[in-house]
Amino acid sequence: MEASDADEVWVMAGMRHVLLRTVGRKSGREHKVALPYWSDAAGHRVVVGSFAGAPQHPSWYLNLTDRDANPELFLLDQGRPFWAEAQVLDGTEYDETWAAICADRPFYANYQTRTDRRLPLVRLVETRSA
Repeated sequence: MEASDADEVWVMAGMRHVLLRTVGRKSGREHKVALPYWSDAAGHRVVVGSFAGAPQHPSWYLNLTDRDANPELFLLDQGRPFWAEAQVLDGTEYDETWAAICADRPFYANYQTRTDRRLPLVRLVETRSA
């Protein structure tokens, strides 16, 4: 992904992806993960910590919620690097965003049926270009 700006690399299974770089909260090492995202009404990218319905949160989610290890996030979206703030959604904002995502991507509702944990939604708010 880092070597190409081609749609064939950045759009998988009909979904645009972003490359997220975090620092491991325990290891202190850099980690990179490609995540599909959904765009909210304001144009912000929203990612789902689904882990395909696994019982635990994905490591990338745990890392980005550790503000000491990751006070801000570095992302790449089809060749465009930027810094962002992670906003974990809750309350009405979560409910409304979850309903919209599931209407667009019903497989997320299926993932939710596989686990007792609530699948986290994270808005990635761009703060500056990199």
